[in-house]
Amino acid sequence: MDRLRNYKPNILVIGDLMIDHYLWGRCERISPEAPVQVVDIQKETTVLGGAGNVINNLLSLGANVSVLSVVGKDENGQELLGMLQQSGANANEVLKQNERKTSKKSRVIASHQQIIRYDSESKEDISEQSVEKLLNAYEKMVKRFDAVLLSDYGKGVLTKNLTCKLIQKAKEHKKFVLVDPKGDDYSKYTGATLLTPNKKEASLASKIAIVNEASLNKAGAFLKSSCKLDYAIITLSEDGMAIFGDEVTKIPTIAREVYDVTGAGDTVLASLGYALSCGLDIKKAAYFATSAAAVVVGKLGSATVSLDEVDIYEHSLRSGKAQSKIKTKDEIVELLKNFQNKKIVFTNGCFDILHVGHVKYLEIAQSFGDVLIVGLNADASVKRLKGESRPINQSNDRAYVLGSLEAVSYVVEFEEDTPYELISAIKPDVLVKGGDYKGKVVVGSDIAKEVHLVDFVDGKSTTNIIKRAQIK
Repeated sequence: MDRLRNYKPNILVIGDLMIDHYLWGRCERISPEAPVQVVDIQKETTVLGGAGNVINNLLSLGANVSVLSVVGKDENGQELLGMLQQSGANANEVLKQNERKTSKKSRVIASHQQIIRYDSESKEDISEQSVEKLLNAYEKMVKRFDAVLLSDYGKGVLTKNLTCKLIQKAKEHKKFVLVDPKGDDYSKYTGATLLTPNKKEASLASKIAIVNEASLNKAGAFLKSSCKLDYAIITLSEDGMAIFGDEVTKIPTIAREVYDVTGAGDTVLASLGYALSCGLDIKKAAYFATSAAAVVVGKLGSATVSLDEVDIYEHSLRSGKAQSKIKTKDEIVELLKNFQNKKIVFTNGCFDILHVGHVKYLEIAQSFGDVLIVGLNADASVKRLKGESRPINQSNDRAYVLGSLEAVSYVVEFEEDTPYELISAIKPDVLVKGGDYKGKVVVGSDIAKEVHLVDFVDGKSTTNIIKRAQIK
């Protein structure tokens, strides 16, 4: 996150601008004129939509943003230009075209539910004169930007001729070109850095019905190859996204609550462009984008996301409720398929009476990677190791207390005297054990890539706590 905060990228957005218009109200009766709801309007709001939502997301993240587009010489166009100016984006090169209707989408919302949407807009291609003016402005300014984002809503701004020339010129200047595509013919996007269609859009463009892993991989490979992309990215709603580069990588996501998916694709495009411009590699940029999208779907209407919101969201994932962290061996093996690019750390113990020594030990263990899995000795296993008087606390209680710690990602109980079988199943990158294992063979060290020994806090142990309690 530091890299994202320490650089303010310059990003150019080109695409279809529109106004998202919301009428907010409540519904308490059905019309006597027809079987339809009567909405009592309480509030009216407008925000930038389409490519404008990409712009708002980039501004919210902290980028310097410039815009190239075409609007109509109408009241909506004037309103839209005023909104852009107020947002802080540089819209000096946005053109006005005669006899063109500026896009405005009006939504009626009652009790957090969208009732109806009605649109007023032009959908035909912009004029050749507008294309030439945009290209002239673009050629003068493209070298100033870290990335060019093309937000295509199929409303006529990104004509085939214009789009091809925009991508060609950006490549000449070695700029990232990210595209949120539209339609079933992606040939006009050939040579872009990446495309970000959703699963339905990718199926339409590739003519491959995406119904399983095999068809997903086939569609992604087709898009990357046919459009000569560096990466094809297919967004998968609540399942995250799949990246098709030299290899296939799936990035998971978890949205806490989904209120409205409006603009989620805009957020993915903006956050990917922002992260790549800040120097993140494609996988880290994709993780950032999935977190950003998860934040916005928890909001109603076209929404933006800030770095702080992403930071809080990612922290909440690391600090899930204790019960949700307790997994069986089979569950953790399945779950880890979604963490292929994360460094997995494993440690184990009885953790009978949790104390400060345990907590500090686990905090240090977590620092060696991204995900800390704690193997917990089952009650029978503790008895065999510690004697008939142990454990003091049953395994379900011990697991819950461990799960409540921020440093702990998951807790998995095992019945054996050693966690070798569990380690074999998990195949962690890092093993962590106490300093008393110096000079000894650590179980599972033949499986993990790294082994770290962590010294215990002097005088802090479950045995000492039990002794003190018995004396009193």
